[in-house]
Amino acid sequence: MSVTDDLVLGLTRVIDLPSLTEAAGARLDAADIAALVEEAARFTGEKMAPGWQQADRHGARYANGTVTVPPHYSQLMRDWIESGWQGIAAPAEHGGQALPHALWIAVTELASAADMAFFLGPVLTAGAIDLLVGHATPDQAARWLPNLVSGTWTGTMCLTEPQAGSDLSALRCRAEPVGEGRYALHGQKIYITWGEHDLTENILHLVLARLPGAPEGSRGISLFAAPRVLPNGQRNGLRCGGIEHKLGIHASPTCIMLFDGAEAELVGEPGRGLNAMFAMMNAARLAVGVQGVGQGARALALAEAYAAQRSQNGRMIAQHPDVARMLAEMRATTLAGRLLALEAAAALDRHHLLGEESGATRLALLTPIVKAWCTDRGVENASLGIQVHGGMGFVEDSGAAQVLRDARIAPIYEGTNGIQAIDLLVRKLARDEGAAMRGLLAEVAASDPRLAEPTARLSQATDHMLALQAQDPDTAQSLAAAYLDACGWLLGGWMLARAAAASPTHAPLAGFYLARLLPRAEARCREIQGGAAVPAPMVH
Repeated sequence: MSVTDDLVLGLTRVIDLPSLTEAAGARLDAADIAALVEEAARFTGEKMAPGWQQADRHGARYANGTVTVPPHYSQLMRDWIESGWQGIAAPAEHGGQALPHALWIAVTELASAADMAFFLGPVLTAGAIDLLVGHATPDQAARWLPNLVSGTWTGTMCLTEPQAGSDLSALRCRAEPVGEGRYALHGQKIYITWGEHDLTENILHLVLARLPGAPEGSRGISLFAAPRVLPNGQRNGLRCGGIEHKLGIHASPTCIMLFDGAEAELVGEPGRGLNAMFAMMNAARLAVGVQGVGQGARALALAEAYAAQRSQNGRMIAQHPDVARMLAEMRATTLAGRLLALEAAAALDRHHLLGEESGATRLALLTPIVKAWCTDRGVENASLGIQVHGGMGFVEDSGAAQVLRDARIAPIYEGTNGIQAIDLLVRKLARDEGAAMRGLLAEVAASDPRLAEPTARLSQATDHMLALQAQDPDTAQSLAAAYLDACGWLLGGWMLARAAAASPTHAPLAGFYLARLLPRAEARCREIQGGAAVPAPMVH
């Protein structure tokens, strides 16, 4: 089956979006969902994918304070705006289509696979929309959201500073009141994705900064919005001081942003900026997990095409047992990640469309797993894709190397995968002493007899991690990545078992995963139970 077919299967028969939307009072039939996914696949395949390697070779460029991106991106951005995909899940009152977030996740995978560097701009714009829907005043929403929803503006997330990476409590960017509800921003932000470019008329920067007299730490952080161009048409007091030269996503400008008295407005309450920004950060974390799936899908497509036409020893290499194994692993883990991301999106939709608090709880539990497990698999699958190509995979012309270069950022940004694992342990498990996880594991165990024993082992590992976190937090957190990985392997098996139940053609792939890949969860559980402390670093 194609990626499109698998997305339609996942949406219509695994997470059952038709029933969810019917319960919300606006049913989408399977045919409607299929038509939307097929159109998204057509758009991304025809408009985005053809220039993928060309964009990588040209890259984003900085000169004399100006950032330019690959020339063909100008038409691509016009096509993107005209398509209306940016607003697919945005509220109708701001110009969006108010469709379920699960459909945006399907678009995100297809677009990330087609051209991850370009699509990083729309991904962050979608996060800005989510944040402003929840925290902007009615006046701010009326002025900003229609432009973001249409795609004629892009949005950024300005958090990181040279001394404040994962530790945002150390940030120093300051906001000085200038009267009439306006503030002047002063400071520097780094690693700002699509912070400056030549594709849209304006960019809305969402910036974390400190008000005068604000307390130290995260409680002193407020959120501000600063447009590149002010309503009077003048350029705001902000600029790009340079762009990073990166391993991958070359066409995505990663900017150093300098705020020299930039005019801004407060978004939300003073001192609650980090809380508001988490709306955007969590949306971005789920989207980054889907980027991992998209890069795995791109790597698989390239590997399958090459293996089907490369003949060695009298047969196509796709028929060689070890190559067949690698391709099967790529197929299985990519589909598992795809379905797991849709499951997380369904939880979000249950919360937003039906008001179910259990949806929010499930989403919070799944988000760090989707972000970390899916991006780790994306990198592994990109590496396997190179291996399938052999020497040709190490040559840039094949495209396989670019997939690995692009995929490698996903386990790093929007909170490293180690941070996701600690978040799962310290925040998501501990806040209810594991009750939400045990509820999820009960669903997994009941879904397929083959999952009962692995689920019991992970349940034991969950109890062990909670107890260890209470007694020896450092050792527990050193095992958090192993715990998250075990969760990912088990939940991936759950999703494939559900896919096989919905579509018998998926049974062989599910059987391969459960027999050959699911034991990796057990190995991680054994590592957790062993639980040796990490040695202290050597002092030189």
